[in-house]
Amino acid sequence: MVKFEELIKNLILPLVAYPEDVEVILVNNDEDNLEYDVKVHPSDFGRVIGKNGYVAKAIRTVLYAGASKEGKRIHLEINSK
Repeated sequence: MVKFEELIKNLILPLVAYPEDVEVILVNNDEDNLEYDVKVHPSDFGRVIGKNGYVAKAIRTVLYAGASKEGKRIHLEINSK
């Protein structure tokens, strides 16, 4: 069983300058759907999103792979505080 909250933190924390401001919140936990909201410091927002959204897309790809292995779908929303 994948611990998605821990996985999200492990993917995002190395990217940010203010790791103490990273919050991972489980918004929706249906039977087959998970929805997470990640909040980061405003100056870290660009680092987590990446140029043209490539970093965020890579993070989501890893999460999608883990979720599909368990027969679930996952949605990740990244916001600044």
